[in-house]
Amino acid sequence: MSEVPAFSTLNLMLSDNILDVQLNRPESANAMNAEMWVEIQQAFEWADSCPNVRVVILSGAGKHFCAGIDLSMFQDILFEHKDPARASEMFVTHVRQLQQNIKALRDCRKPVLAAMHGAVVGGAIDMTCYADMRYVDATAKFCVKEIDIGIVADVGTLQNLPSLISEGLVRELAYTGRLMMPDEALAAGLVNRVFEDRDSLVAGVREIAKTIAEKSPLAIRGTKQVINYTRDHSIEDGLEYVALWNAAMMSKFDVQEAMAATLEKRVGNFED
Repeated sequence: MSEVPAFSTLNLMLSDNILDVQLNRPESANAMNAEMWVEIQQAFEWADSCPNVRVVILSGAGKHFCAGIDLSMFQDILFEHKDPARASEMFVTHVRQLQQNIKALRDCRKPVLAAMHGAVVGGAIDMTCYADMRYVDATAKFCVKEIDIGIVADVGTLQNLPSLISEGLVRELAYTGRLMMPDEALAAGLVNRVFEDRDSLVAGVREIAKTIAEKSPLAIRGTKQVINYTRDHSIEDGLEYVALWNAAMMSKFDVQEAMAATLEKRVGNFED
């Protein structure tokens, strides 16, 4: 088993093929400072490469899931240069790097389940839009906060939310900066389920992750790949892609074991 890496802004723990990635700046409501952005990418790239990881749960320590980008970062992105065009180029390069940091959730071949409570603000929405599934407790409050600090959300929210909820609702949230509460998020399709409290959120999401971890890891990775591909392509393209995927990647060993496990009413025994 690969050794779980240590980070300064994240807590990682691997057990039963489930990797917990916990944002760990509770004194700052898990605001995403420069180091956290980099470590998020590193953590999910490690999860992707580690054979023992079959599912990832993303959560936050303390009272809130994540208050979004740490405002201290804005001091570092107001690039100065005698040539305004070159200052603008430096800014674009910086934003592209932040985008790449959190796209690691999408690019990770393992399913990512976001378990959120309290504040889910700004960059937290950018990030969790890349998760496979989103779950909350009754304290969760979503806010596309960028409009209130005079900027256009530029790390993924405006590109991903319209695939998750209606465009009109995306525009309302982005234009007003208002709060979206758990029941509305559930009705809109942004989250899969609302749990009563944090304890039931943690237990419920872990049970879902456990069920996923018991399936063929190769088939799970393929299913995520096909869903991601189909989201950005036509139905016909998606059908062709999955046919080619299964022709190349379907495991006769996993199929035989899955069928045997079903008949014998037991959990399948699959290689990572």
